[in-house]
Amino acid sequence: MPVLKEQSKSNTRELSISKSNLSWYFLFFVTSGFCGLVYEVVWVRLAMASFGVTTTLVSIVLSMFMAGLGLGSWGAGVLTRRVLETNGPRALRLYSIAELLIGVSSLAVPLELKFGRFLMQHLGSFGAWQTSRYYFLAGTWVAITLVPWCICMGSTFPLLMAVIRQTARPTSERSFSYLYVANVLGALLGTITSAFILIELLGFQRTLYVAGSLNAILALLAFLISFSLLSSPAVEKPVSGQAARQRIYGLPKNAALFFLFTTGLVSMGMEVVWIRQFTPFLGNVVYAFAAILAVYLLATVLGSRDYRSKSESHQPGESASAWSLFALFAIIPVVAADPLLPLGGDVYSGGLRLLSIALFCSLAGFLTPLLVDSWSSGDPDRAGTAYAVNVAGCIVGPLVASFLFLPLLGERWSIAVLSIPLFVVAALTAFHQSPETARPKSGLNLKFKFALAAVAAILLFSVSHDFETQFAARQVRRDYTATVTATGKGFDRKLLVNGIGMTNLTPITKYIAHLPLAFMSRPPQNGLVICFGMGTSFRSMLSWGIPTTAVDLVPSVPALFGYYHADASKVMSSPLAHVVIDDGRRFLDASTETYDVIVVDPPPPVQAAGSSLLYTHEFYEVVKRHLRSGGILQTWYPAIQGDASTTVAVTKALMESFPYVRAFQSYDGFGIHFLASMKPLPITSSSVLAARMPNAAVSDFVEWGPQPTAQQQFDAVLSDELSLDKIVAEAPQAPALRDDQPINEYYLLRSWFHYYR
Repeated sequence: MPVLKEQSKSNTRELSISKSNLSWYFLFFVTSGFCGLVYEVVWVRLAMASFGVTTTLVSIVLSMFMAGLGLGSWGAGVLTRRVLETNGPRALRLYSIAELLIGVSSLAVPLELKFGRFLMQHLGSFGAWQTSRYYFLAGTWVAITLVPWCICMGSTFPLLMAVIRQTARPTSERSFSYLYVANVLGALLGTITSAFILIELLGFQRTLYVAGSLNAILALLAFLISFSLLSSPAVEKPVSGQAARQRIYGLPKNAALFFLFTTGLVSMGMEVVWIRQFTPFLGNVVYAFAAILAVYLLATVLGSRDYRSKSESHQPGESASAWSLFALFAIIPVVAADPLLPLGGDVYSGGLRLLSIALFCSLAGFLTPLLVDSWSSGDPDRAGTAYAVNVAGCIVGPLVASFLFLPLLGERWSIAVLSIPLFVVAALTAFHQSPETARPKSGLNLKFKFALAAVAAILLFSVSHDFETQFAARQVRRDYTATVTATGKGFDRKLLVNGIGMTNLTPITKYIAHLPLAFMSRPPQNGLVICFGMGTSFRSMLSWGIPTTAVDLVPSVPALFGYYHADASKVMSSPLAHVVIDDGRRFLDASTETYDVIVVDPPPPVQAAGSSLLYTHEFYEVVKRHLRSGGILQTWYPAIQGDASTTVAVTKALMESFPYVRAFQSYDGFGIHFLASMKPLPITSSSVLAARMPNAAVSDFVEWGPQPTAQQQFDAVLSDELSLDKIVAEAPQAPALRDDQPINEYYLLRSWFHYYR
């Protein structure tokens, strides 16, 4: 009897230790998921600053991130089978090392990306812009930089599953879903905290330091806990041999892997499309993207928790009907993004539209861990393989959505095509007879549910409309970067990129070219226009009879030049005209050409994601290298769209970079023309400026007024010069805008709480 009592106490103690450690592991993965999301957000942005703000580059970064996760998951799974099968403490120490290395990435990756940029700048013509060689070299360097660190991230799932399998065996069969819930919850917190708090407070680099410090703390805690496992009697060897794979839905054993690949591909492909679909309703700012990701992750967490709660009382095969709902829910965002839906046009109605993705995401969160648990039965090796297959789908999904479906089909039809694999899976589960699915305990027959979901999806899709259908007169072009819409008639024509208004026919865009060209004390020899827009500034600069290069990120934007200007074909056929599809900053980085005048008209609004890269001190340093002696930079700033701190930040960045800066209010008070040079910009009368213009330039300048002569046109802005000191006095505490501190994009704390760092 005393022996039995002692054994009972020992078992109770072992159970208590196991539960305590499981709580630690959950906390580990919440923190790890938090850090992983922070790294992903910041690394994408740093890569954009180093290699260019292009969709191709962003896709490369995300693909390498996911590829590293997949390789790490698969490799660590193999390692747990061959080396760590009976050694929980060693597995936990390897997990500790992985977390420590992930923390080191917060220091290493920014330096590696900067070094890669340095290498690309010195490759000359071999790495010329807008060539396959450039993207191959940039992609290779991104892979060298990110994949090793992401392998460490991916390895954490199998390593910690190996620990749980040996120390908490009764719960190990669903250990993946346990950690998956924690990881996604952490990612949700990382999304919200980084986008809404950390980056605004700390900037990109110090935000990485926070994540790196958390990884280091995890490494230390895991290492210390490993010693308690070494002496704990709860450690046991797993049953010899691999866990038996379950035949889910009565289908072949490998069907679960096909389903995992499909869910990864469709989910991530859908996410790319949603960003295009909902941007017009949420606003083109970083918070809109954060909102999409936050809803995605929150719904995934809830779905995963639902699976965990049902897994005790339900068999995996009983989820067959969920696939029909999953396929149907994929179509609902098409209806929610219908511009004819009477929800209004403010941010709150945009939020209501965004909630339409929640049902789809919750089922993705339900089915993904269910499939991995079913395939692996807690075996770390199998879980690593299954998760790697899911990640492989996550790599393919964004690529096919961005480079194939969206350019060819548009947002609405891309959703329809992406939903087809889900309907295939739903059909397999509905029509394959098995003991689990053939005779449902209650409710509708599975085949009838599938048919009902298919009919409902077709009806919903048929009554929905694409965003551009709200415009009666329009031309629409799509490419891998954006959906571009030219709409309107006469002087009311507009340009929209992904539903966001870029510009309209306005004399301001003529001033952008004519003002700096006229300020040149000698005849200008050439010029550069960064951001093509409607082509007005490009057309105006060519009227001076000088070689003019225009750079735009979106291929479809210059293609619509003729919608706005009747003489577009004549202008483009000029031997002086040259249009380049590239990121403006990256173009300058790779170019050795110098210019008399460089004009920059960043995409609106001022808060647009990535727009700060054309306003920062670092960008202006690049511009300086490409200005000839006495050359002038003109940058347009739509002041009415930004707050005082952003205006001051842009002004300070210019003043830090150039010794001579002047600012003029636009003729209609909408924005500011900044002129900057390394040589003095003398006070010059409007008559002198007008006299410097060739006849063709004068005709272009007065084409749209508002004044009848060039001299009067110049008077409209010269008479309203702004004092730089007065601009800075509006928010003297604002820092100069820098790549690491994009305060124009991250402004929530400043806006809501009047906080200034």
